[in-house]
Amino acid sequence: MTKRQKNEGEGSRTAARRSNKATRDFVESGKVEKSAEKAKKAVEGERAESLKRAEKEGLKKARH
Repeated sequence: MTKRQKNEGEGSRTAARRSNKATRDFVESGKVEKSAEKAKKAVEGERAESLKRAEKEGLKKARH
């Protein structure tokens, strides 16, 4: 029989711990600089206009 998970709702501590661990693992992996450089090239390169349009579209529905 499987253990039934408790619904933690919004603000799930389990999800927060999982996210924090994934963030720590990524930082410790040494891939931050490489990923940042890749993102910078995307934002400033050929994909710049497409990314700006996507950001603008996303902000339309964002709560401010």
